[in-house]
Amino acid sequence: MVRAVSALSTTMHQVDTAFLRRLRAREERAWFELWEAFGPVVRGTLYRWGNGRLGEETLRDLTQDTLAALTDSIERFDPQRGVRFSTWLLAIAKHVLGDEMDRRYAQKRGSGKRGISLDDSWMGQAREAQPDELYERRVMSAKVHAAIRSAQKRSEFVHFEAYRLRVLESRGGREIGVLLGVSEPTVTRHCQRVRDALREELRSAIEQWCFTDDERHEPERAGLAAEDASFDDALGEIWRAQEEILALDLQAQRAANAARDPRGRS
Repeated sequence: MVRAVSALSTTMHQVDTAFLRRLRAREERAWFELWEAFGPVVRGTLYRWGNGRLGEETLRDLTQDTLAALTDSIERFDPQRGVRFSTWLLAIAKHVLGDEMDRRYAQKRGSGKRGISLDDSWMGQAREAQPDELYERRVMSAKVHAAIRSAQKRSEFVHFEAYRLRVLESRGGREIGVLLGVSEPTVTRHCQRVRDALREELRSAIEQWCFTDDERHEPERAGLAAEDASFDDALGEIWRAQEEILALDLQAQRAANAARDPRGRS
């Protein structure tokens, strides 16, 4: 049964969303959701800008500082002026990293050593940080990944496993049925249940993270307002892209831990 989504781009939406109110109230859970969704995006951006000059601990600290600064400045965020959430986040990250580089330069100069020579080439020639295609893809992937996590939490294990194997690993219905001990038609029904949950969670993610008309149409441009087969293809592609980002983060963290203690002690 083919089901297309016509309401992914909702008409909602006072700028004063429930999530923004939660951030303004300093709700700990809201900050964690922010960290879980966009921490990897910020860390990856800082890593690219630092061009190998920033260690893993510094990257983690600067990522936390960026998201904390975003929370502190939430009252000044005005998407009615057409500012995308991703652009605002990028500008804050730039200022946080700039403060870190200024601090390092001052320490070098104070110690009599030559300061680090930097120009705008280390994060683009523009005076203000400009989102590039890779960054925007990562932000979009982060929103979709948050929706997938929410759908997984609300789905039964076997149902989500059937969808994961079918869509994310591209396995056939008969093979999945054997693995899960169910019939092939049951696999199809499980996948439909999870797909329906994913469409709902995507609508919630758009309400939570998208504040401009352009952002609210991102899922449509990404193929997530399509019929079932195309929806699955688009979702699988976005899922794998975000998983690569998370895997790289984990790899870097493990490398940093190994460098601190090559014998593997905790």
